[in-house]
Amino acid sequence: MADDTRLSRRTLLAAGGALAGAGLGGAAQAAQPGPAVPADTGAVQGGRVMFPNWRGQADRPPAPSPAPQPPSQRVGYCVVGLGRLSLDEILPAFGAAKRSRLAAVMSGTPDKAKLVARQYGLPEDAVYGYDEWDRLKANPAVQAVYIVTPNSVHRDNVLAAAAAGKQVLCEKPMAVASQECRDMIAACNQANVKLMIAYRCQYEPHNRAVIKLARSGEFGRPRMIQAFNGQTTGLPEQWRLKKALAGGGSLPDIGLYCLNTTRAVLGEEPDLIQAQIYSPPDDPKFREVEETVSFTMHFPSGVIAQCTSSYGVYEARSLTLHTGNAAVDLQNAFAYEGQRLFISHRDGKSGARDEKVLSPKNQFALEMDHFSRCIQENLRPRTPGEEGLQDQVLMEAIYESARTGAPVKVGPPTGAGTGLDVTRGPEPEEPS
Repeated sequence: MADDTRLSRRTLLAAGGALAGAGLGGAAQAAQPGPAVPADTGAVQGGRVMFPNWRGQADRPPAPSPAPQPPSQRVGYCVVGLGRLSLDEILPAFGAAKRSRLAAVMSGTPDKAKLVARQYGLPEDAVYGYDEWDRLKANPAVQAVYIVTPNSVHRDNVLAAAAAGKQVLCEKPMAVASQECRDMIAACNQANVKLMIAYRCQYEPHNRAVIKLARSGEFGRPRMIQAFNGQTTGLPEQWRLKKALAGGGSLPDIGLYCLNTTRAVLGEEPDLIQAQIYSPPDDPKFREVEETVSFTMHFPSGVIAQCTSSYGVYEARSLTLHTGNAAVDLQNAFAYEGQRLFISHRDGKSGARDEKVLSPKNQFALEMDHFSRCIQENLRPRTPGEEGLQDQVLMEAIYESARTGAPVKVGPPTGAGTGLDVTRGPEPEEPS
């Protein structure tokens, strides 16, 4: 039966080919393409291919077609540190980037670095050890470095990158002490290179939508913010549980998202912080660093933010903005993907819970492309070193309040000026 079936298929295919070749009937002629129309072919405008909206008025219009820069025009990055974050998130994100490309890797594990380089099509001489900054300096294909090493070595890595004349994108937290942050800013200023801290959430579309809602006053002025970032952690030997390497526990790792995002949503700086810390006394994982941190920030506008991070709970990451007229709830707020934004508000005589649907984007690609644009167009990054320094100062205040049990007065950086976003650069471009 199987042989008959194959024979039958071959017979049909042969017959179909003969009919097509003979041009029998009008089918072959009807299949010829008609005249080109912009709705189908698009048109080149401003260096990109533009299509008119082909959808009906009832559907939301599609996003513009991608317009990546040619590889030769993109900013070349050396990723410094090939741990889990680099391999799982950052290196793959170059595939979604439009202004950035992977040009080199640096690691203390040669076999791993050589393997990763082969996987991403890098030449053998694009692999560097941590002691080869001088050789990296001589590589014109690398214009920027992305520092993805343990927190305690960020300072030394950034100083080395600045001395090599490379633009610097550094993972959060910026460092383990505020004086280290100041050293990093000074070194980059002296070398005339840009320094940006990788606060990916400030570039993610859903988080940016919360910022716009808070600033617009569409549902009234902000009154309260609740931010939570929690997960469980194992493997006591990992560097994130070593104070000398991490600088702290859940606060600098995941609680920092609550702190930084709250500041970014409001654009203000808190004037008072009160905090408490708890770690299970019988859990060896938390001999050096804290498991759970809860802190409250008061802002000059009257907003109160309640923030909590923990290494001891089932994974949950949420941000809720409360105004007089609505509750804006961002689920999976600080995750790498899966954000959903809901707005609860009055609808006539009823209550409504609406979802604002946004196209997901790769956060790491967005932050890298923002930094690349700043390099190409000589702009100040949205999240410069001053942003990371302010967070470090506030985390030190959180630890101080938890230690003493008393609130700690804080405020904007000295000499930062007045108004909103005193530690930030211009708004990032909207992703296409």
